[in-house]
Parts: sequence; structure tokens; C-alpha cells
Amino acid sequence: QVLEEVNQDLERFGNRLLTEIKPLGWECELNPPTFRQYDAWGRRVDHIATSSAWRRMKEVAAEEGLIAEAYERRYSNWSRLHQAVKLYLFSSFSGGFNCPLAMTDGAAKVIESLGTPESLKDAFGHLTSRDPKKFWTSGQWMTERRGGSDVANGTETVARKQPDGTYRLYGFKWFTSAADSDVTLTLARVADAEGQVKQGSGGLSLFFLKVRDEEGKLNSIQVQRLKDKLGTRQMATAELWLDGAKAELISAEGRGVASISNMLNVTRIHNVIGAVASMRRMISLSREYARRRVAFGKLLKDHPLHMQTIARMEVQTRGAFLLLMEIVRLLGLVETNTASEQDQLLLRLLIPVAKLYTGKQASAVVVEAMESFGGQGYMEDTGLPVIVRDTLVLSIWEGTTNILSLDVLRSLAKSQGGVMPVFFSTVQ
Repeated sequence: QVLEEVNQDLERFGNRLLTEIKPLGWECELNPPTFRQYDAWGRRVDHIATSSAWRRMKEVAAEEGLIAEAYERRYSNWSRLHQAVKLYLFSSFSGGFNCPLAMTDGAAKVIESLGTPESLKDAFGHLTSRDPKKFWTSGQWMTERRGGSDVANGTETVARKQPDGTYRLYGFKWFTSAADSDVTLTLARVADAEGQVKQGSGGLSLFFLKVRDEEGKLNSIQVQRLKDKLGTRQMATAELWLDGAKAELISAEGRGVASISNMLNVTRIHNVIGAVASMRRMISLSREYARRRVAFGKLLKDHPLHMQTIARMEVQTRGAFLLLMEIVRLLGLVETNTASEQDQLLLRLLIPVAKLYTGKQASAVVVEAMESFGGQGYMEDTGLPVIVRDTLVLSIWEGTTNILSLDVLRSLAKSQGGVMPVFFSTVQ
């Protein structure tokens, strides 16, 4: 029954992808966000303008339950799998909106893992809503000028406690993807009574803040500029100055890094989804082209060497897809408290491994697939360069290759090597 219901939903969603979502995605690419710092009278407004297609994509994400599906758990441990397949189908047509969804899912996961505190119940409801008028997206403001992955030594933002128990944040956020989000999670160092802060990861705490106040004004946040990126141009990535932004401490003081581990797991899985989806999209286009393009007197599909190249890419993509599905299956078990100790160990190991390999794989596969179109693959109006550009970031987002390699080592060390027998028995 579950399979039948999910299958019907996916077929319906597939039709919507082709008729509505795909054109919206292309509109997002053609109309990237713009930034206006001052109005005509010299007043600072820091306005990030996004396209109507981008805003509509947010409504579609809510209507389809692209975040809600995982937290409603209508199908128990299979709900994560249902969500992941929808995101996989959505990714290549989303016009970059898969990125804010990844961060929104990560934020919802953090709040849930904290036991959904009373002060965050409203926010959790918005992040997991199916109502377009209530749905919020979340940012993930971790990167500062001194470091990306090295948050322990690179985070300079300071949090000052206020008499009412809230905090004011002061600092510079160097990369803030989807800067038009409604809320965000961010790290900062709590200042003591003398204004001193503790350095290292033990000094970092996790905060939740709304980007705008009740009047729609920025929450003591100044937008310095939008980033000029190689890809993902559909999405506003900005440099932000926090000048007393009102925030709520949601982790135990000094436990910020530990509190975002659940978020990292979810956003890394989203990264894998994006990588596998990009590979599948490019190979599908390449195969279709091979059925139509005639060269040297016959169709490309009748040239053995050409088909051998496509077959190699196909094998890699299918393997990556199966690995993704296995990871999501394990996550579903963990979230419904039905996972064995072996399942938990395996999930901890496979997430960084899968993110590492698929990020690299995707870049290689989409470039190879672009080559299969010859010179046409290099033409902007085919839409192929967009896929290539947007794929190249996937080896960087959520941890570069060496960072992930070290994370794999931590997984081995923490389990005292116990995860390896589990891995080998599963593979066999």
C-alpha cells in the first residue's frame, strides 16, 4: 500500500515537474537576484530582489511537502526515502532552490534533535509546513572571513547576552547562501561579563535568528554585497554584517559544533541527492541525443566507442543512486528509533564517504556528458553549461574532499574500528 501511494504521488509530481517546475527553473536562471543597497534618496535599504519564479518555487516546495514529508512520517521510516526521491526528481529542475531546501531540512533536523524546545515550536512548524503562506526557509551562516570548514578557529562573531535573556550578535558572515531566507542558524562566541570569549570549538554556541523583524525590516543586519559566483547564480549568496542582530541561544553554551552534527548529516545527504540528480540528468540528455544525432553515416548510438563512454557513466550513476538510497533508508530507521547499532555505525561512515565520492563523480560525469554533445554542449542556450556550473560546487559544499576524509577517520576512531566489519559484511 505504501509503495502504491508513493508511486502515484511520484507520477503526479513528475508531470508537474515537466509542465510547471522545469519552466520556473529556467526563469530562475535567466533572472538571477539583484541587490540594491540604497534607495533614490540615499537611505540604506539593503534590498535583495529575487525573481517571481524563485518565489513561486518556494510555494511549490511547500505544496509538495519537500521538507514536511520527512517530518510528518506518514510512512514511518520510509518517509525519508519518499522525500529523498522527490528531491532527486526536483533537483535538476529546481533552478537552484534545492540549496535553501537543504539548509531548511538541516535546521528542522537540529530543532527536532534538541527536542523541539517550546521557543522553537513555532519556527519548526513554519519550516515543515505545507502551506505556502506559512512555509519558511532557513539559512546556514557558518562561514566567516578566516575560515570555511575550520569553524573552530575561523569564527569571530561575538554574542552578547541581553537582560531579557536574548543575545545580540556582532560579526561578519562571509558566505550566506540563500540570503533571502526567513530564518537562519549561526555560530557565535558568547562574551562573558568582561567581554572576553573562549577560543576553539569549545567556545562556539549555536543561535537561531529571524532575518527580519515583525515590520519586515532587517534584524540589525547589513548586506555588504552579493557574491559573483561561477554557478548557482539563481540563488542570492551574500556577505552580511551582523550589527547587533537579535538571536536566541539554542544549544548549550560551548556546544555549538556538536549541535550542528545532525544538520551536517542532512545537508550532506542533500548534496549527494544533487550530485546523483545532475549525473542522471546529463546522461539522460546524452542518451537522447545519441538516438538523434547522425555522424559518420550513422546515429551516435550505433558507434560502439560512444556507447561505451555513456555506459561507463551510467554504471557510475546507478551505483551512486543505490548508495544514496541505502543511506536514506538508514536515516529513516535512525529517525524512527528502529535502527540497530550496526545501522547507526554504517550511516555515520557512509554519509561522508558518499558525499566525498559523488561530489567528485558528478563533476567528472557532467563534463564527460557535455563533451558527448560536441560543440553544442558548450552553448549556453542548450542549458547544458548551467548544469555543469551548478554541479562543480558539489565537491566544495558541506565539506571538501580532505575534510570529509578526516571525518571518515573520526568515524573509524570513534567506533574503535567497529564500523569496518559492519561495512564489509554489508558490502558482501
